[in-house]
Amino acid sequence: MSQVSPPPTNGAPIVWMQKPSPISGCPPGLEYLTQLDSLFLKQEVSLLEAFTGWDTNNKYSIKNNQGNQIYFAAEETEGCMRICCGPQRGFQIFILDNTNQQVAKISREFKYCAQSSLFAGCCDCCAHEVTVEAPIGTVVGYVKQKGSFCKAHYDILDENHETVLKVRGPCCIFDGPLMPCDNEFQLLSLDDNQIGKLSKEYAGFVKEMFTMADIFSIKFPIDLSVKIKTTLIGCLFLIDFMYFETKTN
Repeated sequence: MSQVSPPPTNGAPIVWMQKPSPISGCPPGLEYLTQLDSLFLKQEVSLLEAFTGWDTNNKYSIKNNQGNQIYFAAEETEGCMRICCGPQRGFQIFILDNTNQQVAKISREFKYCAQSSLFAGCCDCCAHEVTVEAPIGTVVGYVKQKGSFCKAHYDILDENHETVLKVRGPCCIFDGPLMPCDNEFQLLSLDDNQIGKLSKEYAGFVKEMFTMADIFSIKFPIDLSVKIKTTLIGCLFLIDFMYFETKTN
């Protein structure tokens, strides 16, 4: 598997990836993904969060490996839910293109009993689940947490609730300003062959210490369905909330 390199971050004006022509059978706005085998997501720095510790709505830029922006993702969650439930909160994240059109929605319902992977296999009410819609109103996939003694386990499901891929996390998550390492979640086929990965990358001491402005990447086969590629973005958001949103809470 080729090494994935993060896009350049030099403070230059946003350069958007050129929009491809419409493709028959492809949900509108997802045509970009037909040309890509990797994505880079950067959580935007919130000054309010950095100075007060209050959890704000997450925002992410989504880029290709050339540093060109493809999408912008914005969470819409009420303040009471964020403050009271923290990273356990239900959420809605909208993905927008360069024309500010909503091309997808990623949502998770709040589940009081959903916690670690250890109990996720007991019943549905103990397992986190994400729904992915593209366009909004049309479900294209789901992410479901599975029971596991140690490692994080997720199934990637299509719109018919059929499992198509699996995601397996590391035995231990090392995160924080004094942990200068990446955390890799393997993307596996149904016969357990690794075909890609979802990674949380070390963002630097200051950002890791004072904010939740994390950096992520996704690597997948270029010929993977755009619906499943979009569902993997939803899986990455779920991983972020479950493992990397606890610095200030």
